[in-house]
Amino acid sequence: MVEPDLLADLRAACAAVAASARHVRIETERVAGYAASLPPPRRIEPARPPAPSEREPCAAYWLTLDAINFGSGWFPTLRKEPGRSGYQTIAGGLRARFEARGPWSAEELAAISGDEVAGAVGQDPAHELIELFAVSLRDLGARIRDGYHGSFSAPVEAASGSAPRLVEELAGWACFSDVSEHLGQRLPFLKRAQIAAADLQRAGVATFSDLDRLTMFADNLVPHVLRLDGVLRFSPELVRRIENGELIEHGSPEEVEIRACAVHAVELIVASAPASITAAQVDQLLWNRGQEPRYKSVPRHRSRCTAY
Repeated sequence: MVEPDLLADLRAACAAVAASARHVRIETERVAGYAASLPPPRRIEPARPPAPSEREPCAAYWLTLDAINFGSGWFPTLRKEPGRSGYQTIAGGLRARFEARGPWSAEELAAISGDEVAGAVGQDPAHELIELFAVSLRDLGARIRDGYHGSFSAPVEAASGSAPRLVEELAGWACFSDVSEHLGQRLPFLKRAQIAAADLQRAGVATFSDLDRLTMFADNLVPHVLRLDGVLRFSPELVRRIENGELIEHGSPEEVEIRACAVHAVELIVASAPASITAAQVDQLLWNRGQEPRYKSVPRHRSRCTAY
């Protein structure tokens, strides 16, 4: 079997974008010191494997959640649980539904309505994001039903211990699609497909030997942290637009440069770090850092899309 090369393609494309970017710059002279300042990483290790009877529901939960792990551009408009972010509100609602009623079957997901999704995550059925969630879940259900006989753990088994192989499979599904272009360069960011592999590993459903081949999970929070920490510099006009709450169009040069430069910056951090660290571990460190008030108090870029 030919090894997946999408992530190698992504790394090369992000390096090329970073070299020609007009709206975002990596402060390369700061990378080594920044890498040395990061705390020791927590390894993304499998949890205690779930009991055989729980493995399938656990795989169903994480694939279902990651199929709708997007919408940050709409999060300010959601009904949030007290003290919870938009992501935490959606994830918490989904978990409560699974705990109360178990997972949807692949057949049920393939026919799920916006009203049912809205009820599960505590949102207005008329909200634009809810129908996008429903479309993604219907595709997930159809893929699992038609390609894997209704088994959510089967794609993990088919990946044969390789996280990039799972990413390669999910990359072809509409519910995990995430490819941008910049000056004719194709960038398969695949944020949610990659984070699905990491989530399944953390949950003990998968045991991947090659998580170091994953890139940073390109979203709007880690680039924000890198900017405030002085590793990324945005043009004054881009900063002005973000701070004014303007939406940054998905696929625009500015938005693609934000994601690509963040991915490449994390690659440079990994290469400069004094101790072994992976891009996924850097991502986890910086995403957690982004929950702190000093990062939350400054606007980050918002794009309305299904990528993140």
